[in-house]
Amino acid sequence: MRTGRPVLVMLAAVAAAAVAIVIAARLDRVRADRPPDPTGTAPAAELGAPLRITIPAIGVDAPLVAVGLRPDGAMQTPEFGHAGWYDLGPKPGQPGPAVVVAHVDSDAEGPDVFHRLRELHAGDRVTVHYPEGARTFAVTGKEQAAKTELPAARIWNGTTMPVLRLITCGGPFDRKASSYLDNVIVYADQLVA
Repeated sequence: MRTGRPVLVMLAAVAAAAVAIVIAARLDRVRADRPPDPTGTAPAAELGAPLRITIPAIGVDAPLVAVGLRPDGAMQTPEFGHAGWYDLGPKPGQPGPAVVVAHVDSDAEGPDVFHRLRELHAGDRVTVHYPEGARTFAVTGKEQAAKTELPAARIWNGTTMPVLRLITCGGPFDRKASSYLDNVIVYADQLVA
């Protein structure tokens, strides 16, 4: 997504109320069925709020801030230079699909945190840092999908294993709408300690 324009439309498909309802229903189910932490380490809930995300393969080392939903139901997006973890869902490392979003670029600032997200490959590592530890994930796959066809069932799939979804804009840029037409989604599973 290019920031600095009057209208931010990153993750436009997530903004739809229907998708928000699907997300909430799946998150409620995941919260109700959470098993103990399969890593045998302190649960992410005890580690505090996530602080940073690092992805060595693409040179990411960025602050991580909480994002939720705007009053219109759209997912909030972080400021330039930050990644945002969706705090209405699990924290990275807790059971279920945790989501981290960041911009791909900005008209005013240039490339942003997830500018090279599409370059990740299976096996690349993603680490989320907490005040008292970290959780590391391995990329298992990626896809690019139209924002109007966000694969919500694959992103929020009801798993109780700790998994991570990284999302940014991609594909062609619509200058009229000041928005990319697609999203790039990276899927990753937590590595067992």
